[in-house]
Amino acid sequence: MSEWEDVADDAAQHDDTARVKAERDRLARELYETKHKHADYLAAVETAVQDAIGRIHIEPVAQFQHPDIGYQLPGHEEYAVALLSDLQTGKVTPDYNSGVARERVLRYARKVVQLADVQRLHHPVRHCVVPMLGDMVEGVDIFPGQQWLIDSTLYDQLFNTTPALLADFVRYLLAHFETVTVYAVDGNHGRIGRRGQFGPMDNADRMLYRILAMLLRDEPRFQLHMTDPQGERNWYQVMELGNYRAMLIHGDQIRGHSGFPWYGLGKKVNGWGSGGIPETFQDVFMGHYHQLARIPLNQRSVWVNGSTESTNTYASESLAAQSEPSQWLLFVDPNAGRVTASYGVQLKETADSDGER
Repeated sequence: MSEWEDVADDAAQHDDTARVKAERDRLARELYETKHKHADYLAAVETAVQDAIGRIHIEPVAQFQHPDIGYQLPGHEEYAVALLSDLQTGKVTPDYNSGVARERVLRYARKVVQLADVQRLHHPVRHCVVPMLGDMVEGVDIFPGQQWLIDSTLYDQLFNTTPALLADFVRYLLAHFETVTVYAVDGNHGRIGRRGQFGPMDNADRMLYRILAMLLRDEPRFQLHMTDPQGERNWYQVMELGNYRAMLIHGDQIRGHSGFPWYGLGKKVNGWGSGGIPETFQDVFMGHYHQLARIPLNQRSVWVNGSTESTNTYASESLAAQSEPSQWLLFVDPNAGRVTASYGVQLKETADSDGER
């Protein structure tokens, strides 16, 4: 190879290197611009969401002034524990829909206060605790044909009807108690899509609880407790009221068919109580089965909550079962660590209930 050929070859290699470097620089610039455009987009969305939420302002409820009656008995204070579950707003049955759900939940709030006033004739009841046990919404596609049994989309259930209902429920209680504390777990109707389509964290109940917390963020007398495990469903937590501890679940963890799974319930609860979960507990609160029940399991009680719905034709045909709309209201002595009184609060409309039909 001649000297001129060597020079030409070196020049060609130099040109190739220059082209590679130029292409590298071009790709680096495009990657930089793409990343920053994406970051700018996310920042814009985040700012818009924060601005929108920041404009929502709900005035705190005025501090409730307790009457003197019952408050001269020091050391006997109890908590009102109002179980709330299986509202399934958006569901339609022959006599149930989102509007009826709202009426019954607010009727429940009034009855909670009325029964607390009865208890206050004997001892202080300053604080209300609300275990929200899931299935607060109906969902839209968790089983085939569900789209024919709802009156609203998941968007409406999650952002319109149910948050306003729960906020009004809590605010009513705040007008009659010094504090209201919510302990929340997810239900199976909060699942988005069929089983396995989305991750277990993608649950409408969980989203709803976060929306409720945002709506009441300016209310200093309200607190919400919710476990938020990464990559897992918020399926249980243990509520502590002084010396009293209750395990909260939705109830779909108890497998069964053709009715209430008595054997499965005892097996699961005894397993959890003997080390299946790290926490200790006296009682279990659950929903899911739409039947009001108290089930003693040796030294523990399982409080099975009802539902606000009524006339479930599926339950009537397939399970030969039907229940009246109801929820449990308990009163707990935090020093003794036990339930002292329980009320199965009936919520169906009657001619003389609250002057309504």
